[in-house]
Amino acid sequence: MAATPQLTIRDARRSDLGAIFDIYNHEVLHGTATFDTEPRVAGRDDAWLTERNLKRHPVMVAEIDDRVVGWVSLNPWSSRRAYARTAEGSVYVDRDFRGRGVGRSLLATTIERARAAGLGVLLARIADGNEPSVRLFESHGFGRIGSQRRCGEKLGRILDVELMDLHLDGG
Repeated sequence: MAATPQLTIRDARRSDLGAIFDIYNHEVLHGTATFDTEPRVAGRDDAWLTERNLKRHPVMVAEIDDRVVGWVSLNPWSSRRAYARTAEGSVYVDRDFRGRGVGRSLLATTIERARAAGLGVLLARIADGNEPSVRLFESHGFGRIGSQRRCGEKLGRILDVELMDLHLDGG
């Protein structure tokens, strides 16, 4: 009987950037989970990881059998100082590993880390047609707070974006 592969979540390292960008770039080129349109390249775009405050805005990876199968990041919501208590969460899972609890584990760990970092509010922006992501965030207590109508255009489509939030401070 084969053993069930173990999922491990850990802080991302520079050596993970190739795998992180591979997962991300699939959505850049073929999906609407990100509105980025230019792929990221390890070696060129490393500052995305190396120049952030990792205590406040961590990047973590999920591994199965030493393979990065997903990642999560907390990003500043705005450069304006009054928004320092707010971060935006992003979760990406390799398309071959979706539906296996990877995203749920990553998001749960991220919420714990956000609380430990003293953040008060987490936000998520989810494009039209990405109901699995909406359900993921709702399963962790995020609520829908509104929509940005027709704000994005990608892959020949005009897209709305659902805004969601989670108040970590009981607000």
